[in-house]
Amino acid sequence: MEELFAFQTDLIAQVSNYQRSLINDISWQNRLIGIKGARGTGKTTLLLQHIKFNLQPDKEVQPLYITLDDLYFLENSLVEMTREFVLNGGTHLFVDEVHKYPNWSRELKLVYDRFP
Repeated sequence: MEELFAFQTDLIAQVSNYQRSLINDISWQNRLIGIKGARGTGKTTLLLQHIKFNLQPDKEVQPLYITLDDLYFLENSLVEMTREFVLNGGTHLFVDEVHKYPNWSRELKLVYDRFP
């Protein structure tokens, strides 16, 4: 899991400080949010900017951005990774590239049901 946090840190360091206007139109307090759109329209940037500008890690907030096309998920399931994340104090999980992950809808539902 450390490699996932390291990847997030690298991505956030590279993300632009210019915030997309849509960032203010999303109800970020909702428990599950789906963002869809064409490839290259800025969905990933939007997620990373929200983490960078609104969810700085501290004792109460521990965000994690993951992309399900990462090689990590060839040997690890989303549900097991989320379990470990939550047990270690994780609070906000941002999942990208869900369509690249087999049975993504089933596992995402399990994550939603098991980890409030």
